[in-house]
Amino acid sequence: MTQIKAIVTDIEGTTSSLSFVKDVLFPYARKHIRSFVRLNEKNLKEVLEDVRLEVGEPDLDVEGVLDELVAWIDADKKITPLKTLQGLIWQNGYNDGELKGHIYDDAAEGLKRWKDAGYDLYVYSSGSIAAQKLLFGYTEKGDLTPLFSGYFDTTTGPKVEAQSYKKIANEIGYKADEILFLSDHIPELDAAKDAGFQVLLLDRDGQAGPCPHNRVSNFDAIDLSKEKAA
Repeated sequence: MTQIKAIVTDIEGTTSSLSFVKDVLFPYARKHIRSFVRLNEKNLKEVLEDVRLEVGEPDLDVEGVLDELVAWIDADKKITPLKTLQGLIWQNGYNDGELKGHIYDDAAEGLKRWKDAGYDLYVYSSGSIAAQKLLFGYTEKGDLTPLFSGYFDTTTGPKVEAQSYKKIANEIGYKADEILFLSDHIPELDAAKDAGFQVLLLDRDGQAGPCPHNRVSNFDAIDLSKEKAA
């Protein structure tokens, strides 16, 4: 199979702890979303309209929009206007020093190693691009954003649809089979594989269950010279 030239990585459960996102970031956004929207309502008109469009209620007032947003957070919905707002709220938290992005030691070292070896690195996450840049820009290990050549989120398309990965390949200028996608979520790997990507499952806790794709427990176990056969 074609040699890998670029790597696209997921975040949650792959480079970063699921608990950081679920137990730190999501609760932080939920706690602050009502006050943040009320304080910045004039600057958030487009995002609020996107919420109304999503729920099919063009006349929904701000309090109704906020109720929808909180319900989406509680249901862990991957909806673009919510992700946009979460990113803006987290930016305040990072800037104030209340938040520090978590990244596994092996992920940080692996990404640095691959960057130094000449691989192009990208992120594809359900979190907004702004949120991705914040997480990697304010990590416990410093600013890691210089490692990445680009970021993708739900505006590209759902992570479980092959067409999304075809769009990514087209945008970054590599053939699909020259790209390795890393994720802890098997349906995402299935979609990437259908698009022609090489794929690898990050099964950090050994609980992923049956999977047709190659798997590793962490970034230290990834040998790109061998994974080209994945």
